[in-house]
Amino acid sequence: SEADKKDAIKKANQIFAFTLKNSAGKTESWYLDLKETGEVGRGAAPAGKKAVTMVMNDADFQKMIDGKAKAQQLFMSGKLKIKGNVMGATKLEPILNKAKDQAKL
Repeated sequence: SEADKKDAIKKANQIFAFTLKNSAGKTESWYLDLKETGEVGRGAAPAGKKAVTMVMNDADFQKMIDGKAKAQQLFMSGKLKIKGNVMGATKLEPILNKAKDQAKL
């Protein structure tokens, strides 16, 4: 909902960029603007926008989205690399968990 989007932007105040690698070694980039628009897009974050970049394989990303792996565990085990504001990256997981819980309704 629009209210949930505004709440996520208020809580995160970050742009998250994701660089995901599949099992064939192909890399794709995505971004989630939780600083201004709430927009999700393919490719790099918009020019001039500072982002927290998370680099991982697509399987670990799916586990994180599904709640089967925590970002902190992936980071500590070297499966998740973070470029930029590491503390800012911690704001994503609670937002993902809330979205996942609402998707179950």
